[in-house]
Amino acid sequence: MCDVSREAEGYKEQGNAHYIKKDYTEAFSYYSKAIDMCPKNASYYGNRAATLMMLSRYREALEDSQQAVRLDDAFMKGHLREGKCHLLLGNAMLEPDNSQAQQEMKNAESILEYERMAEIGFDKRDFRMVVFCMDRALESASACHRFKVLKAECLALLGRYTEAQSVASDILRMDSTNGDALYVRGLCLYYEDCIDKAVQFFVQALRMAPDHEKARLACRNAKALKAKKEEGNQAFKEGGFEEAYELYSDALTIDPNNIKTNAKLYCNRATVGSKLKKLEQAIEDCTKAIKLDESYIKAYLRRAQCFMDTEQYEEAVRDYEKVYQTEKTKEHKHLLKAAQLELKKSKRKDYYKVLGVEKNATEDDIKKAYRKRALMHHPDRHSGASAEVQKEEEKKFKEVGEAFTVLSDPKKKSRYDGGHDLEDDDMNMGLSHTHSMH
Repeated sequence: MCDVSREAEGYKEQGNAHYIKKDYTEAFSYYSKAIDMCPKNASYYGNRAATLMMLSRYREALEDSQQAVRLDDAFMKGHLREGKCHLLLGNAMLEPDNSQAQQEMKNAESILEYERMAEIGFDKRDFRMVVFCMDRALESASACHRFKVLKAECLALLGRYTEAQSVASDILRMDSTNGDALYVRGLCLYYEDCIDKAVQFFVQALRMAPDHEKARLACRNAKALKAKKEEGNQAFKEGGFEEAYELYSDALTIDPNNIKTNAKLYCNRATVGSKLKKLEQAIEDCTKAIKLDESYIKAYLRRAQCFMDTEQYEEAVRDYEKVYQTEKTKEHKHLLKAAQLELKKSKRKDYYKVLGVEKNATEDDIKKAYRKRALMHHPDRHSGASAEVQKEEEKKFKEVGEAFTVLSDPKKKSRYDGGHDLEDDDMNMGLSHTHSMH
């Protein structure tokens, strides 16, 4: 963009800001400045035409609309405004007490107003506002395909695919060659991650309307996204985890609007991340996937596994609970139980830690570690220390003995490893007051 056109765009933005505030005289002067700088830009004339109509200067508005159409034949809004100017000019000439004509004028003015608000809303990515404006405009112009298409496109961008599909289908029933409606059908499929089908619709839209910029861009994005994702999957299959990680990261930059595909990409990248031992990063990616798609079971499962691997058992239990609530399968129940058990085990004394050995330590390792620790904390070694230290060391010495008693006995060890001792504790809770002798 050259400096001149950048400056002109600036004036247009200021014009828009005044227009929103219904400050039409100011808006008119900014749009005029933009036109002085870029006299070949159709949309500036279109904007000024809308403003002139709001100022009831219909004849000038008609000239601006016609100029917009002359500069860019595809400038539909120009055509529309031209038609409305004719309508309004006609009405303005009628005797003022013709109430029907006045009503029509009011209607046309309000349609124009909604259209402008929608245009500005779209630029600000406030798609809800656009849907609202189009619904109001369609009350007066129920047959206008362009309004319907804009509404459908925004419904798709808001993730309301079923509504968007049905609006687009209605248009295609009446006009099977409507490029915009074909584009919206494609957009819904694309956002629902049916990329091949979506591309077919974009191609069809471009056949009907060869200069459909949005369809061209969407088609390009869809193909690029599919290719990158597949490359990433291929690299993953072949064990090229670093490469897969990069490819998924590239794919994530292609189209931030495609929620569903991006959620899958984050989840895929998390899977690769956990293979690469980037567990915290993997957890973060799962969280991003879930933020995009709350119902994404696979992302919860992947995150829960990462929580298990990083010994964050409370979080793991929370994720598995969510999964089990959503899909009550045997497998999910099993995963939840296993996590709950690990959580319980993590809260009791860790005998392996007490002896300073790994969970897979041999009998021999356990004996050696016991001797070393028992000597370290033996009361005789600390007879000269303060009473406080003596107490502390005695407690540690007892713990070491306790740990060794369990871990050196294969039967007790296996019950401890399986968490069965915890189940016994639950069973004995009721009895422990009367029989404190275990």
